[in-house]
Amino acid sequence: MFITESFLLQTKTAQRLYDKYAKDMPIIDYHCHINPREIAEDKRFENITQVWLYGDHYKWRLMRSNGVPEEEITGNADDYTKFLRFAEMLPKAIGNPMYHWCHLELKRYFGYDGVLNADTAKTVWEICNKKLAEPSMSVRNIIKQSNVKMVGTTDDPVDTLEWHKAIAEDDSIDVVVLPSFRPDKAVNIDKPGFAEYIGKLGEAAQIEIRSVDDVKAALSKRLDYFCEMGCRATDHGLDYVVYEPATDEEVEKIFQKVMGGGEISQLEADKYKTAIMLHLGREIARHGIVMQLHYGAQRNTNTKMFNLLGPDSGFDCISTKDCGAAITRFLNALEMDNALPKTIIYSLNPNDNELIDTILGCFQGTEAAGKIQHGSAWWFSDTKTGMEAQMTSLANLSLLGNFIGMLTDSRSFLSYSRHEYFRRILCNLIGNWVENGEYPDDEQALGKIIQDICYYNAEKYFGLG
Repeated sequence: MFITESFLLQTKTAQRLYDKYAKDMPIIDYHCHINPREIAEDKRFENITQVWLYGDHYKWRLMRSNGVPEEEITGNADDYTKFLRFAEMLPKAIGNPMYHWCHLELKRYFGYDGVLNADTAKTVWEICNKKLAEPSMSVRNIIKQSNVKMVGTTDDPVDTLEWHKAIAEDDSIDVVVLPSFRPDKAVNIDKPGFAEYIGKLGEAAQIEIRSVDDVKAALSKRLDYFCEMGCRATDHGLDYVVYEPATDEEVEKIFQKVMGGGEISQLEADKYKTAIMLHLGREIARHGIVMQLHYGAQRNTNTKMFNLLGPDSGFDCISTKDCGAAITRFLNALEMDNALPKTIIYSLNPNDNELIDTILGCFQGTEAAGKIQHGSAWWFSDTKTGMEAQMTSLANLSLLGNFIGMLTDSRSFLSYSRHEYFRRILCNLIGNWVENGEYPDDEQALGKIIQDICYYNAEKYFGLG
């Protein structure tokens, strides 16, 4: 047996904290990329490849690193071949969180205690597919058995939210599924398809967009609708955080140039982005919801593969661009207007941990304990060492006890086991501090810290209690 009860728990204190305080806490998955339609329709999966490998660029990257042809990753190869190629690769992923995630999922959802490799692939394939045929493995039942109380999806402003409406009206669905407002396409004036998207935004908002003010009005109207549908957060996927203030006249000229088919400089693009982000920040504060800033990615770096497969296919990497000054100036501009919302900052670059944790202390407020949050270790940092580094930095420079904890940031319904992974790492980290004499072995205090980070802080922060 690989995944034992003491998995990742190195001390008796860690085991006690996990078993008594973390293990059975519900999950608030406040940021993910789950398709709400699949919840509304209670989707079923025919085989493990469909639920594991379809759309999972984490797995695709590792398979490519093992020399697997693209035909057997994202191409037309049959599902068993794709699964077998993944199984052949997995033993080489020693030290990679994928090895842990996969075996946690196999144990928790399929009852498989062994390991996955080329020799066991056929057996695991049959075990998983037999289990997936049971009603207990429909999408809704996977969510229910994972003890998930809230799912925060990621949705474009032009989305009708029809599936969220269907879920809200279906009394048989226990989990709360709420949209999150992701306006990147209206911000990224320098990306292909911007002008076409602005047309779609205008149609969705029933506003003829002729100016920057019209863009702002359309975004505000759509955010109003999202909040009527229960939205508790926005999400902004930024290559880097911008702050290049400009006059309204400058920004308008930039917008008109692009809408007329002209080209703009990066500085001009950043001026437009700043104006729109400041407007959105004020609107987010007006609604009393949460602003999430994800930054630090170099996206679509392999042009050949981007042309073949499109975005989100596993060809992104970490950016080293320094955004510290831009972040503080952006937050400060909102603060000066008394319009700084609750904000979660995530950097893809783990070297930004200390930067973010010192920024937190500059802009906290009374609206919430931990109003400004350092988001959970994200994407390439979503590893055992990455989580430990993020939480250690947060503890060193701010208040770990106010941390809102883990999210899946995933498209897979089996990824809820990542919360178990996080909770074991959290309990091990704190357990080691206690056994090293760095914090008292105070059962009441420790239990509260663990349960708050696992659940209650997020429940309160997103207004779900």
